[in-house]
Amino acid sequence: MATDNIKPEGRKGDGPAKVVVWASFAVFALTTWVIVLSNDPASLGWFKFHPLLQSAAIGSFTYGILTLQPTTQPDTKAAGLQRHQIAMIGIGVPLILAGALAVFVHKDSHGAPHFTTWHGTFGLISVAWIVVQALVGGSTVWFGGAAWGGGMKAKLMWKYHRLSGYVLFPTLLFTAYLGGGWSDWVTSHSDSFVRLLAYSIALFVILAGAYSRAR
Repeated sequence: MATDNIKPEGRKGDGPAKVVVWASFAVFALTTWVIVLSNDPASLGWFKFHPLLQSAAIGSFTYGILTLQPTTQPDTKAAGLQRHQIAMIGIGVPLILAGALAVFVHKDSHGAPHFTTWHGTFGLISVAWIVVQALVGGSTVWFGGAAWGGGMKAKLMWKYHRLSGYVLFPTLLFTAYLGGGWSDWVTSHSDSFVRLLAYSIALFVILAGAYSRAR
């Protein structure tokens, strides 16, 4: 990639917004991992993998969004798209599918019913949406977007894919809010202030910071 003709991208505030997003993610993820790992994880069976993997997936999806903000030149767009696909399809999707499978197996092993809470319902919606989102997004650029007829037709689908992603991301964060802020296990193993900070404030700041960089 030629770098001599690449102009600086971004606008005032993009850099601080990125720092704030990652600081907020660190609060969310570290809180989640500490709560799980400090409460006898060996006794939690498959469940312990669910919050660990899902929080890691959210980090990967967050990176996938931020790495395209902003990319306005051909070279930076190409590099950003490559990073985006690795983060989203190569890392994020496998993580979130594994995390979803972990809680499904855990419930199944105890004979517990599935999708009985808002967290479970939104989780199912989010995971299904993510799979479709990844397939549609990839198909708009793989082989020149041949799946959609290439050219402007593929570019139009990419725009719909991008719009869908900006609706999907808050849905995913809302699912994490429901799980971290209101699920029986977390509420019985953590302080209410910690949950407010990690699963309300931090998640909202992640969303606001990412959206502040959108073009």
